[in-house]
Amino acid sequence: MKFEYTDGCNMDFVELCHELDDFLNKAAGGEEIRAEYIPYNKLDDIHDVVVAYVESGDGEAIPAGCASFKKYDEKCAELKRVFVREEFRGRGISKKLLNIMEDSAKKKGFEYLILETGEVLTNAMALYRKTGFEVFPNYGPYKCMADSVCMKKKL
Repeated sequence: MKFEYTDGCNMDFVELCHELDDFLNKAAGGEEIRAEYIPYNKLDDIHDVVVAYVESGDGEAIPAGCASFKKYDEKCAELKRVFVREEFRGRGISKKLLNIMEDSAKKKGFEYLILETGEVLTNAMALYRKTGFEVFPNYGPYKCMADSVCMKKKL
């Protein structure tokens, strides 16, 4: 397994984000239900990205998962677009992606990582709690979104 630092223009990252959106649409009950979230998940302003690759039997590097963050304010980086393809889950990829994002955010001078998720995403909620994130009041565009759960972790 290898991890590649890149940006929001990386085509493997873009493809994984499309798969994440499909996954979220199914989990939430359709794109219409998620419509208010879509503007906050654009890739234009995401510059810190890691894509995880798993080697296939013939030596090809297959994109297995991704994670990113963007500046929220001077102290906080917002974790975005964390996803691992279903066939690669259970291998510790998501934990490694989170560790890489935490280290990178810390090196850039951020004191906290924040994120938005939802109770319907039980595996994501469990992962974030297990890795030290705690629920805190909804922030920014998520303040009035009843289905949002916002979490924070001190780096």
